[in-house]
Amino acid sequence: MSGSGPLARGPEPGTSRPEPGTSRPSVDGGEPRTDGTERFSAREWRILAVCLAAGFTSLLDQSVLNIAVPALGDALSADASQLQWIVAGYSLAFGVALVPGGRLGDVHGRKPFFLAGMALFVAGGVLSSCAQDAWLVVGARLLQGLGAGLVNAQVIGTIQDVFTGAARARALGMYAVTAGIAAALGPPVGGALIAAAGAEPGWRLALLLNLPFALATLVAGSRFLPRPRPSNAQAGLDLPGVALFAGLTVLVMLPFIRSTGYLVYGAGASALAVALVVQQRSRARSGRRPLVHPALTRSAPYARGTAVAMAQFGASLAYGMVLAVFLQGELGLSPMTAALVMLPQAVGMGVTSTFAWRVVRRFGELPVINSGLGLSAVSFLSGGVATLYAGGGALPWILALCQLCAGAATGFTVAPTQAQVLRHAPAEAAGVAGGILQMSQRMAAAVCISAVSGLYLHTSAPATGAPGMREGFWYASLACTAIVTTGLLISALRRRPAPPHAEGHEPLVEPPGKEVAR
Repeated sequence: MSGSGPLARGPEPGTSRPEPGTSRPSVDGGEPRTDGTERFSAREWRILAVCLAAGFTSLLDQSVLNIAVPALGDALSADASQLQWIVAGYSLAFGVALVPGGRLGDVHGRKPFFLAGMALFVAGGVLSSCAQDAWLVVGARLLQGLGAGLVNAQVIGTIQDVFTGAARARALGMYAVTAGIAAALGPPVGGALIAAAGAEPGWRLALLLNLPFALATLVAGSRFLPRPRPSNAQAGLDLPGVALFAGLTVLVMLPFIRSTGYLVYGAGASALAVALVVQQRSRARSGRRPLVHPALTRSAPYARGTAVAMAQFGASLAYGMVLAVFLQGELGLSPMTAALVMLPQAVGMGVTSTFAWRVVRRFGELPVINSGLGLSAVSFLSGGVATLYAGGGALPWILALCQLCAGAATGFTVAPTQAQVLRHAPAEAAGVAGGILQMSQRMAAAVCISAVSGLYLHTSAPATGAPGMREGFWYASLACTAIVTTGLLISALRRRPAPPHAEGHEPLVEPPGKEVAR
């Protein structure tokens, strides 16, 4: 597919754009289609369906686990440390696998690593559901996280390979819809399973819930994903760079999982960051391809877009975490009722993600992204104000409305931001670029959740004999508003792109030979 307007991607190395008025073959090698259309061919639909199924499976697993943890802890007599690792170990392993997984796909082709990652994911799910010991569940969740990270690195790389321009924004928007559906379905479905089957078999069934989807995705991926076409095998994997990057990821995320050792881990992370920069520059000077493509380190738009994505992702997850605690702790709602109050967020995200690409075609990336970030800030701030002044009966409805607006804002922000960031990645580093983007978002989530939840707990401490949960939520909302506003300011620093062209008009293109990422 090819795109038009501000989402159009520059020429890939060794390729050139078709001349205006010409056409190029479709991805599946069928009849050529006019450049600029965003319709998907049958083969592209099948490839996209596999990518969406992979995202749905991994996100459903994570959202189901959150509701199953209390029953799991009671059944296995797990202590607080074990429960913490069961919940957070998945995200840690996921983040560690993203960049090496992206590099493996870039160098050797994506399909084998997609299938291997999905097989690891299935194996980890079976082990965790059959475990009789909490530490075995921890190990199984780490295995699942590695598999999910390996799979998702290939998903982003595959979308990069197959789609361009407005078609890529549309595909990423559908990926966001899938994420919203999975996040929304997990808690109520998992809660219903546990309620129907009882705590002991219920949590095991909840962890097996994603198994049919994972197996179906594995079969579909083996059949429909493009054959591996390694085009960069001579670059090598850069094992020292992979080891340094993995260690840096662990040291950044671990203190926020354990809630201790910030100074020690911070010093270690700083040392590894310096070592990684030196190693990458040395490898580039020697004529070998470093783990992080030089075009990514030189691209200011890639860095700014990644920072915007981090702010939006971190603030949204932190706000959702604190809201779930507030609804149950202060308002006394049951887990199922609290899930229903938060459900509009997923609905709003799913709805706006389906047509965000059309809005981008009409108004351009930057106005849509900035409007979404602004609406997120207003939604967070409005929820905080409501907790100070609204009564207990009306407050859940007001917060649900704020969640709907926040979800709609996220739908307008996520896919356009991803498309903008990934457009500045060269084709031979698409997997690493997507891996860095996702890993950065997960790091931001770990930091923001730890900081904002800590602020909420500190300011909610009893004062003058009365709990201050409403005041605590207000301060947490202010923090999330500040984070997403910072993302808006960073986004506003970007140069305004050229106005989008009407449908059917040729986009502005880079002159031949000009670098895509600067």
